Amino acid sequence: VQLQASGGGLVQAGGSQRLSCAASGSIFSISVMGWYRQAPGKQRELVARIMGGGSTVYVDSVKGRFTISRDNAKNTVNLQMNSVKPEDTAVYYCNAVVRTFSAVDYEREFWGQGTLVTVSS
Repeated sequence: VQLQASGGGLVQAGGSQRLSCAASGSIFSISVMGWYRQAPGKQRELVARIMGGGSTVYVDSVKGRFTISRDNAKNTVNLQMNSVKPEDTAVYYCNAVVRTFSAVDYEREFWGQGTLVTVSS
């Protein structure tokens, strides 16, 4: 299973950026998809996650500004980032909890390669 993230780049404070991630491979099902981020000198933190049924969780610092969505048929997850702030600068990683066809009885966690978002003030 591979997760391919895209959409990072340089954005001005107050602007918007959209991140996308596509999961591919021998996927039986995906229960959770999410985005994490890691700023320089800080630990990786959850930004947002979304269940297959659509329920979502956001870290407090992005509530009201970021929106996570997924397409279950395409195994994709997006993160719409609005009103970005310099403190949103980080490498963003997509994440998926997956059951593969070769091991449908248990879930494994997979990570994308990370995409850098830089917010200029």
